[in-house]
Amino acid sequence: MGAVHVVYYTDPACPWSWAAEPALRRLEAEFGESLAITYVMGGLAREFSKPLESMRHVFEAAEASGMPVDARLWLDHPPASSYPACQGVKAAADQRLDGPYLRVVREGLMVERRKIDTVDALVDAARRTPAMDVARFEIDLLSHATAEAFAADLDRARAAAPDRHAGDPGRVPFPSFEFTGPDGELHGVYEEGAVEALLAAARAAGAQRQAGPPGVEEALRRFGRMATAEVAAVCELPGPRAAAELWRLATEWRVRADRVLTGELWHLA
Repeated sequence: MGAVHVVYYTDPACPWSWAAEPALRRLEAEFGESLAITYVMGGLAREFSKPLESMRHVFEAAEASGMPVDARLWLDHPPASSYPACQGVKAAADQRLDGPYLRVVREGLMVERRKIDTVDALVDAARRTPAMDVARFEIDLLSHATAEAFAADLDRARAAAPDRHAGDPGRVPFPSFEFTGPDGELHGVYEEGAVEALLAAARAAGAQRQAGPPGVEEALRRFGRMATAEVAAVCELPGPRAAAELWRLATEWRVRADRVLTGELWHLA
């Protein structure tokens, strides 16, 4: 059976996409290379004119998902726009590192209070992305090809699922996912990042489970830093089991926690 193609409409500064990270990583862990993910940068905001409203959305997404946040970015030095970060993701795509780079930028915006809206900040994020050729990234970032790729993504987000558009943006809401299997039938999950909804759509499109749930250390080795909610989703440890196992491993000096304002990001010790 052929691969299932996933189109993921998102933006680095979208708090509800940060809330969807547990589901995204569960998809990657369960279905592996049978999923081919295309990241479409839909452009959340050309200008952040109401940073306190953005801050409210960050906290609401964190409450709903259990993902850690530090929303003081929006009080101290909010980014002017999400468009530069979107272009950074498209530049990273030239090295097939758009997924890892997007994660680095998300962490910067959501938990590290990094104002990622300039060339210097985007290049710094590239330095923190494993396997990235930073010199090549900087050239690609400033290229016409990257600007055109981002413009094409904006058009694609405006054209997708027009019946789901609401309000001024005139585009598909974030996060949204479209799964297409070998039969060509589209299975959409719009404005939602719940684990079960995405798993159901992937299976309906024909995705086959590639492996059972990994252990906690195996998951951290594969994905790098993970929040407790992500470990719970990927390792299938519901309720308090993920936190209990993480802290047990921490007492044995096998994992460590980076403290965030509302939680932790875990990594191997």
